Parts: sequence; C-alpha cells; structure tokens
Amino acid sequence: MPGQRRGQVLTTKVGLQMPARMAFEEWERAGRQLADVLDSSSWWLGDWLVYGKDHYTDRYQRGIRAAGLSYQTLRNYAWVARRFPLGRRRPALTFQHHAELASMTVEEQDRWLDRAEQGKWSTKQLRGAVRAERRGPQQPCAPAEPMGRLEVRGSRLQRWHRAAAQLGVDFEQWVTAALDSAAASALDAPGPGEEHTELPGPAGVQILPSPAAGAPSAGLAGRALPVAVGA
Repeated sequence: MPGQRRGQVLTTKVGLQMPARMAFEEWERAGRQLADVLDSSSWWLGDWLVYGKDHYTDRYQRGIRAAGLSYQTLRNYAWVARRFPLGRRRPALTFQHHAELASMTVEEQDRWLDRAEQGKWSTKQLRGAVRAERRGPQQPCAPAEPMGRLEVRGSRLQRWHRAAAQLGVDFEQWVTAALDSAAASALDAPGPGEEHTELPGPAGVQILPSPAAGAPSAGLAGRALPVAVGA
C-alpha cells in the first residue's frame, strides 16, 4: 500500500496487510511477534476473567457476552491463570507449557518449569517428559489404565477433536483441562486425587465402568463411543 515501508506488516481486524516484497528474515520476525501476541493474549484473557469473576460476581457473564467471547475458552484460560499467579509465570515459556502443568502442586509445577526452561523444551517435549516420569522406570511401555469410561456419541467426539485441533493442543490434555476447569468452577477447590460427590452428567453422557478387556468398540457415525480419559 502507498506509504508502507519495506518489510512492514500492518494488522487489521480481518487480517494482515503484507508488503509486496519482504525479506525472509523480516517475515520470520513478524511470525515470532505474532506468536508472542497470541500467547500473551491467553494470559490476558485469563486474568481478565479472573478479575471479572472476583469483582463482578453477578455481572461478569454479561461482560463476556458483550465482548463476544467464548465462555468455555475463557474458563480454561482463567483456570490456568489462577494456578499460576503473575510472579510465578515464566516469560521464556508459553501459556501452553504452563497449562500442561496446571493440575500439579506448586512444587511440581516449579520443578517442571525449571526443567523446561533450562532445556528449552517445546510443549510436546515437556508433555513427553512428564508422562515418562509418571510411567516410572519399571514399566516404560505400559499405557496408563483409565479409571472409568465416558460414553458419548460419535458426532460429539468428533467435535471435541476438531476443537482441540483448532486450538493446537493435544486432545487428551484439552479434555482433562476442560474437566478440571469445570470441576474448579463447581467446587471452588480443584485438585487431583480429591473425593468428589458423583453428579449426573449432561444429556447423552454416561459414566460407565471400564468394559472387560477385548470388548468390541463401536464405530463413529451416529453411535455411542466409549472414550477413555486418563492422566
């Protein structure tokens, strides 16, 4: 566009205005800056919702609707933000690094944050290291056995997979974070290993005991699928 400096990228509400000619280094730098804004916005939105919930208990949902934001997404951001006060957040690591560790104790969180920061781990590397430690040295290949099963219709399961893929997060981690966030909202006392009162699930969802080994699984389309959710 006229008057635009070479290499300058302009942001608009509906996209980016890119220069006709742009050096690779400038394009790469713009990508890093955009990624930083995206990561920071997760913290910003989480802190925004936490403040609204703490100060405007009976009105904050009206503010969310007026802003046109997804409440479920905000709740996930807010849950991570509560688990990591501002002084404990690591600028060198992403929001998603912190989300991977949000259900742990403070001591465990800090230990893993230290390791991820020192090793310059990606989110995937952090997740793999956590899982490897949980498996233990005696059974490195043993899969985690689910404590129960959720039976849901195939269309709902596919929708969940699409949501996790759109957010760029691991499906199992996304489901766990969403359930932890919902439990925290309902109980105001989140924490792994707690005894919770059994509550009826939403329509179409049943909590079932684990089926016997070798039981056949159902197909996706229009059928109810058992979905194992494990740590």
